[in-house]
Amino acid sequence: MKTIKGPAIFLAQFMADEDPFDNIEAMARWAAARGFEGIQVPIGNRAFIDVATAAESRDYCDELKGRVAAQGVEITELSTHLEGQLVAVHPAYDELFDGFAPPQVHGNPQARGEWAAEQVKLAARASARLGLSAQVCFPGALAWPYLYPWPQRPAGLIEEAFVELARRWVPILDVFEDAGVDCCYEIHPGEDLHDGVTFERFLQASGTHPRAHILYDPSHFVLQQLDYLQFIDVYHERIRMFHVKDAEFNATGRAGVYGGYQEWIDRPGRFRSLGDGQIDFGGIFSKLAQYDFEGWAVLEWECCLKHQEDGAREGAAFIREHIIRVTDKAFDDFASSGTDRAANRRILGLARD
Repeated sequence: MKTIKGPAIFLAQFMADEDPFDNIEAMARWAAARGFEGIQVPIGNRAFIDVATAAESRDYCDELKGRVAAQGVEITELSTHLEGQLVAVHPAYDELFDGFAPPQVHGNPQARGEWAAEQVKLAARASARLGLSAQVCFPGALAWPYLYPWPQRPAGLIEEAFVELARRWVPILDVFEDAGVDCCYEIHPGEDLHDGVTFERFLQASGTHPRAHILYDPSHFVLQQLDYLQFIDVYHERIRMFHVKDAEFNATGRAGVYGGYQEWIDRPGRFRSLGDGQIDFGGIFSKLAQYDFEGWAVLEWECCLKHQEDGAREGAAFIREHIIRVTDKAFDDFASSGTDRAANRRILGLARD
């Protein structure tokens, strides 16, 4: 059995233009001071990582790891959420998602998608040079506007969307295979992979690609009213990353799962800081320990109420308290009789057969 590593923190929601949130060394030092042991790093800011250089240079990666380690933490994984999102974008979202890409590809979905795919591939190679085993991505979405079946969807529409999604991703996943790194899709509303069924659709369309895996974040399942504990039972073999994020769902007579287009603070389903929501993290950490999850427990802060600094400080302690140091013995070892096969056969009445 293996003990989960952590606590670590995803930097994306904390990065800013002022110190200490504007460069990797300062943020590493900030994270260590709050009790974290690792940082999950988005690739889009060169003050944190130059992903093109990291993909090619072992020396650069060793130097980067050294600078981070000197502050008291380590890099746990790289994040390509925004880049992965752009691999597949329905035209309804073109203008909204252009902001995730450099200006030279705005208004050009094909060029934007090619740029995004290349960024994810560079990050896979960078992950390998950094000695990392997993990387997180959003998969993007072609079918999301057709989530609710009204008007009735044409026959084959969803199947065609997943065939195309897999066509775009398999060459990227092949780069992950060459790099020896798992591509972990965050199962998330707004993505075509937003629950277990849609992950299975993609996995089948990709030929059950050996590098297609899951980042598990229970908060997104609470907002969908999906059984987040049973999800681990079903998909534990594909869960390779873990975001620790709390959430709550409080249905009302006025709004439900879809939220009524309201702001986060007014929605029935909303994200909370760790310990302030409804998620059974004792159950989650127990199941992950049961299934030998050996990755990092990474805080993702997205609370609509609590200040991010407080959420981070409290979150590090919350994760540390929930990590289960797994046992190396059975509780009833003291009662072992130390019998052998011959004794077992005698006990069963088989000694004379």
